[in-house]
Amino acid sequence: MSGFKTIALRGLLAVAILLAAPTAREVMAAETAAPSTAIHFTFDRPIDASMAPFFLAAKDGGFGTERLNVTFNTAAGSPETLARVAKGDSELALVDINELIRFRGGDDAAPLKAVFVLHNRAPYAIVARRSRGIHLLPDLDGKTVGVVDGDLSMRLWPALAQQNGINTQNVKFHKMSAAVREPILSAGQVDAVAGFSYLSAVNLRDRGVPGADLVVLRFADYGCEAYGFAVVANPAFAAAKPEAVKGFVRALIAGINATVKEPARAANEAASRIDDGDRDLELERLRTVLVDNVLTDEVRRNGLGGIDPARLERSIDQIAQDFKFRKKPAAGDIFDNRFLPPVAGRLIN
Repeated sequence: MSGFKTIALRGLLAVAILLAAPTAREVMAAETAAPSTAIHFTFDRPIDASMAPFFLAAKDGGFGTERLNVTFNTAAGSPETLARVAKGDSELALVDINELIRFRGGDDAAPLKAVFVLHNRAPYAIVARRSRGIHLLPDLDGKTVGVVDGDLSMRLWPALAQQNGINTQNVKFHKMSAAVREPILSAGQVDAVAGFSYLSAVNLRDRGVPGADLVVLRFADYGCEAYGFAVVANPAFAAAKPEAVKGFVRALIAGINATVKEPARAANEAASRIDDGDRDLELERLRTVLVDNVLTDEVRRNGLGGIDPARLERSIDQIAQDFKFRKKPAAGDIFDNRFLPPVAGRLIN
């Protein structure tokens, strides 16, 4: 009799397994068929290797794993990009957080916030020729600096000059187009140029200016508190799909870690998206931005993507020295930390 019961129990177990199997298959099918969330992501400027973490996140399947369908496009500057995000034409975008601060200080500004800071230190810099007698920031006294119209670094120049005891009246600024910034310095028509350290300095070395004759005067080394480029979110999208924003951030962090581990592969991926992209040039650019702007001591301590509220408040005060806010924003108006994973998930591997 006991043998019969055993056979009967085995039979019932087999039937139960057969009945359960379709249910498991249906669950897997449902998960596979779950619709992905579309994200239109805008870069505020032409593509360069500093954006490589985003491209590796796409190439390595990070966005797909988070059920995101991310498409990339570019705009002509942070103001245009912020307008796209505010309107909802882009769900997420990469912009200069200092332009976001100015945007939020306007009348009836859309409540856009950053959800992830890529550049822990702003890339603002003045790149000068040592042969012109420039070694430190105060050496700009009596010199001529080439500046492109709308250059973001110049928005913080008054605060930087005041901090370092520089009489702004003694520094001459020569307006020029972006296309001739590096050639003019290379030709010796100006003593220095303003720009981003990972763009101008690298471009000048590529043009044959000896590295030993170049000095990169990074604003961050002279008391500038500013953060740099950050991911901003459309508020309606972030409220409706918070898990999508969190998933994007997780995938981006994985992309940054992959970029740190394999910079050559990351630079290749970025260069492949640039017309006539130079892989060696982009690799040098990428290494520069990682060291100067991304992998700072603060990031190594506190993890990627976040901010120090007190520091952000100080940076807003520095902006206020050359910008009249209608309503001065606070740190909480600029950055939303709800989409960041815990610190353990943001530390550099």
